[in-house]
Amino acid sequence: MHFKNRREAGMMLAEKLKDYRNEKAAIVLAIPRGGVEVGYEIAKSLKVKLDVIVTKKIGLPGNEEFAIGSVGPDKKVILDEATVKVYNVSEEQIHEMAREIGKEIERRYKAYKGKYELQNLKGKTIILTDDGIATGFTAKAAISYIKSKNPKKIILAVPVAPSRFNEDIKKDVDKFVCLHSADRFFAIGQFYDEFPQLSDEEVKGCLR
Repeated sequence: MHFKNRREAGMMLAEKLKDYRNEKAAIVLAIPRGGVEVGYEIAKSLKVKLDVIVTKKIGLPGNEEFAIGSVGPDKKVILDEATVKVYNVSEEQIHEMAREIGKEIERRYKAYKGKYELQNLKGKTIILTDDGIATGFTAKAAISYIKSKNPKKIILAVPVAPSRFNEDIKKDVDKFVCLHSADRFFAIGQFYDEFPQLSDEEVKGCLR
């Protein structure tokens, strides 16, 4: 399955989420940057609020694209302990990377919302979205944070994810909506015809 772009993917996801249309307690939380374009289409179609949740993966030293964990919006660290052991990553290295990522998370909140302030999610129906899931670390960091805020329910809605992720995530959310599960998964961009990087300005445009 191929999507023309993130906006088309968002519209297709909105179709699957129409039970939540006009729900007062619902909020779409999008993981920037790419997820915000998907989230914008979902929020617009469902007529609910759109906001960001900033999480970032921790990359393996020397191979940043390879995730060994992630940092949540509250700067809490989640690690893949087995991978950390295999690659012999030290506590100092993780601490240093997590500190830098924490600063970037704060910077992004300030850039998108004007301040580093985490939203009150108590009793809310959370529709968490991104433009796709590769390793799942950023989604898991977001879910862990959302759960700590006592929401009513968590729906994870994404255009594409690896097949193995489906079973893994179901225990962590109330509902998992995925338009395409792929066995052969290299990068999220392979499922899109157009997959440009979004700038901070474009993210702010969607939020406005």
